[in-house]
Amino acid sequence: MTDLLVLRRGVHGIPVEEYAAALRDRLPDHDVELARTPAEERAAIADAPVVTGVDVSESLLDRATDLRLFAGMYAGYGHLPMDELRDRDVAVTTASGVHGPNVAEHALASILAFVQSFPTAFERQRNREWRHFQTHELAGATVTVVGLGAIGRGVVERLQGFDVETVGVRRSPDAGGPADEVVGPDRLDDVLARTDYLVLACPLTDETRGLVDESSFRTLPPEAVLVNVARGPVVDTDALVAALRSGEIRGAALDVTDPEPLPEDHPLWGLSNVIVTPHNSGHTPRYYERLADIVAENVRRVDETGRYEDLRNQVA
Repeated sequence: MTDLLVLRRGVHGIPVEEYAAALRDRLPDHDVELARTPAEERAAIADAPVVTGVDVSESLLDRATDLRLFAGMYAGYGHLPMDELRDRDVAVTTASGVHGPNVAEHALASILAFVQSFPTAFERQRNREWRHFQTHELAGATVTVVGLGAIGRGVVERLQGFDVETVGVRRSPDAGGPADEVVGPDRLDDVLARTDYLVLACPLTDETRGLVDESSFRTLPPEAVLVNVARGPVVDTDALVAALRSGEIRGAALDVTDPEPLPEDHPLWGLSNVIVTPHNSGHTPRYYERLADIVAENVRRVDETGRYEDLRNQVA
């Protein structure tokens, strides 16, 4: 009998063989099997109580008579057949938090790049132009982080020691966080008026879609910099382009865009006060290790309690 089945199909960017090996290391008393082909998936899923993968098809679910937990390999789960999984009383967990350290580092690097005016430095280097330019200091600045999940908390924690004032914006401000000040979305405009660096690390929801719009750019100080590691549609792209062109804000570092991928002829590519990276901040060589930690922890919880509930990152 297979205790834990790893589905290989659909996995991109994760060394799935190493992921399976990491699970075996963490769960030495369990039989961890890697299904490399569709035929192997169909055969092994029949008696596997725990399955981990990017997705699971309805046809596979029909064969999964003993399935009790599906451990998703991504932080999101909108692509999963959630209704079918619930109907079969299958618990679902995600990889939420796996990207926290590296995305937070990306956000911090983006802030420091604008502190030191690296976009200007790179342009003058390309032109082989030895000419001084104005830089800035991070000390004394106010950094506002929208979203205090694993990524947002990671950003705030990494800013400690830089002598900055940090403000966290979250839907439930009473939950607190590591920032010097935590406020709700109803106070966002008040916070933006005193923000030097605005980091977006929130999920895309009906409430956050278009959160940063034309009014936001008018409220931000002209020296403010936007860093978006959330999702592109959190920002009104047309309003952003207008603000960057007019000098309403100093610059933007965008790891996500709307639209995405960013078309070759999009004006954001040609703006000298913009850093664009291709949704790259989540890339890390330690992804599968952190994912294996989450899945193994949940399997051990089930071993201890006999229940498929109160699991880490459980969404169903």
